[in-house]
Amino acid sequence: MNPTQQTQVRVTTDLPFTTDDIGLVLAAADGRPAPRPRDVDDAVVRARRVTKRYGKGDVAVDALRGATVDFERGRFTAIMGPSGSGKSTLMHILAGLDQPTSGSVQIDGVELTRLKERDLTRLRRDKVGFIFQSFNLLPMLSASENLTLPLTIAGRKPDRRWYGALVDRVGLGDRLAHRPSELSGGQQQRVAVARALVSKPAVLFADEPTGNLDSRTGHEVLSLLRRSVDEFGQTIVMVTHDPGAATVADRVLFLKDGEIVLDHDRMGRDEIFDTIKGLEGPNAHREVAR
Repeated sequence: MNPTQQTQVRVTTDLPFTTDDIGLVLAAADGRPAPRPRDVDDAVVRARRVTKRYGKGDVAVDALRGATVDFERGRFTAIMGPSGSGKSTLMHILAGLDQPTSGSVQIDGVELTRLKERDLTRLRRDKVGFIFQSFNLLPMLSASENLTLPLTIAGRKPDRRWYGALVDRVGLGDRLAHRPSELSGGQQQRVAVARALVSKPAVLFADEPTGNLDSRTGHEVLSLLRRSVDEFGQTIVMVTHDPGAATVADRVLFLKDGEIVLDHDRMGRDEIFDTIKGLEGPNAHREVAR
């Protein structure tokens, strides 16, 4: 974003992001005009003015309030925010797992809100990879069969060179014949990561991918995701509550009350932790430019 497009409260990328900056962010006055979104020429995922309302009338809940954001090809973005901020709702809508109440969502140039359910299913199968907190491996299939399941469902054969590269990266060459019950939690999640990548998706969505793992195994999975960006040019959007996990991302988005309130390049663990703590206060309400 051009500096002339920023609001009066700025977090610049050429200076360290300090707790003083966070204080300025949290002191932003309500009613200030929102900055223009960061437009990206090579965006894999685009969202414009996305809202999500549950219920009607006095009991209506607005989970998202006009979210506008682009996700650049070949970058790793973490989405964070306090409980109930709308981060999981945003990811589900971006991934085509849920429909917005209003607004536009595109993946690889295709408008999701206009697709019929069958076409949406096909787009998710061909363009989107998923990693969840629960590994979602089929217990009756081997690791190899689980890994290639998206291709099997699509009636496609795996690219043997690509398959071999994935197996090598996840370090499961000697466990491919084992069923999930014979694998550790970390090994199961590595199978899930490889399964998400095997179809060469345009974007990979990860929902708390380290939530069920110990710290050492979680670090291994995050390193694998980071390498998929650096070595394969994969685009990743990850929802996490863990400040340590978010440090591997190129960019961190923060949500509060259904709005994007901060969009910042790579941050340290303490910076992220302080930002989250600040967002749990009453004053952080408006989106702030990078």
